[in-house]
Amino acid sequence: MLLGGAATAAGGDTLRVGSKRFTESYILGEVLTQAAATQGKAEHRQGLGNTAIVLAALQAGSIDVYPEYRGTIELEILKNTSAGSLEQMRAALKPMGLGVAVPLGFNNTYALAMRADSKDVASLSDLARQPGLGLGLSHEFIGRADGWPGLRQRYGLPHTPRGLDHGIAYEALAQRQVDLIDIYSTDAKIRQYGLRVLKDDLGYFPRYDAMLLYRLDAPQRFPGQWGAIAKLEGRITAEQMIAMNAQVELEGKTFAAVAKNWLAPASAAHGPARAGLMNKMFDAGLWTLTRQHVLLVLASVILACLVGIPLGIVAAFAPRLRQTVLALAGMLQTVPSLALLAILIPLLGMIGTVPALVALFVYALLPIVRNTCTGLLGVPQGLRTAAQALGLGRRAILIDVELPLALPVILAGIKTAAVMSVGTATIAAFIGAGGFGERITIGLALNDNDMLLAGAIPAALLALLTQGLFEAGERLIARRN
Repeated sequence: MLLGGAATAAGGDTLRVGSKRFTESYILGEVLTQAAATQGKAEHRQGLGNTAIVLAALQAGSIDVYPEYRGTIELEILKNTSAGSLEQMRAALKPMGLGVAVPLGFNNTYALAMRADSKDVASLSDLARQPGLGLGLSHEFIGRADGWPGLRQRYGLPHTPRGLDHGIAYEALAQRQVDLIDIYSTDAKIRQYGLRVLKDDLGYFPRYDAMLLYRLDAPQRFPGQWGAIAKLEGRITAEQMIAMNAQVELEGKTFAAVAKNWLAPASAAHGPARAGLMNKMFDAGLWTLTRQHVLLVLASVILACLVGIPLGIVAAFAPRLRQTVLALAGMLQTVPSLALLAILIPLLGMIGTVPALVALFVYALLPIVRNTCTGLLGVPQGLRTAAQALGLGRRAILIDVELPLALPVILAGIKTAAVMSVGTATIAAFIGAGGFGERITIGLALNDNDMLLAGAIPAALLALLTQGLFEAGERLIARRN
């Protein structure tokens, strides 16, 4: 609670709006942010991952509000087995310090869809008689209480689905890599791909009315911004939401531009043509993303050196602890990145740079510890004996003899950690820490290859630059020796 309070205080007078990592949530997050900004400061922490991550950010006080859906709150967050009233929902959320309000006006329920040429399947009940169909379902849908587990039980489905990112599911279905995917009923691509939405004939899926999940103190802390957001109640129809999704996914408009056009349609002009790869790569945000990415890599590698080199020394000169230290460093590196971030958010009470740095530090630790240990073990014993004969103490031998001789191997480990960190740092975008991963997450959400490349190419170039700088340093050290 103290960490959450500190995060709240750090937010000052700026209302922080969160969003998940799919098109509609990005757009709604922009609508809320722009509406709130007419009455005060507001910022959008976009694409924070799945429900677990964005909810943890809300509870920790790193964000104040985000767009959510009634069915998700009931079944996934509150773990209820059936839908209740809004009053019951509010009473259940109150002990968590959360509230629900401002129904936006449309229902975006889950559904399953197939290609229009698929035969003999019109409803979810029909699926039970088609065990050979290949299901490609989003990872969140497979795991959440109101998703695949309950659906399989309700309809007696024998299938084993494949996990598939929602952003690429439609393309996978069109290319016949899967036969059925989960969709949101307001997805613009349903019409574009001419899909058949299967009838939920047993009424499994509840209503997913869009509304706001917020910290209970937000209306009092941000009265002006909250008043502006409250005016959005009931204003977005399903048709309008589908149209906004289409403007992003099919016409290539930005989330911010689509939100602005909906909020002020009279001022909406024809948007620019879909930006190409070069325009997306060298847009106005390139310097900011580069600075964020470099900072994450530099800080995490420095922290890993400060901890990893002493641990490597311990591993080298304490044989009983060697395997324990190396095994622990190796075990930490095997923790899946998104799982680690989801764990760190409630532990640290915040999203953004700090948990990202902790995660990157963990992943950079192993090569530094291992190479420090290996380098020191490779120092010839005869040199240690000679140094002792000259009257050098143990500390002096380590600093003046062993570490200089092991330096090339230690630097190789630091280089490996730094290059790896450049790539791993893209995960920081999932918790609002920025960097080139921000473009990659948007590209995944939109299945936009140009946007993916606009994030991946600068990250690859930075990795090559990092490796080149280390190799230049190694050559300089070799010449001096």
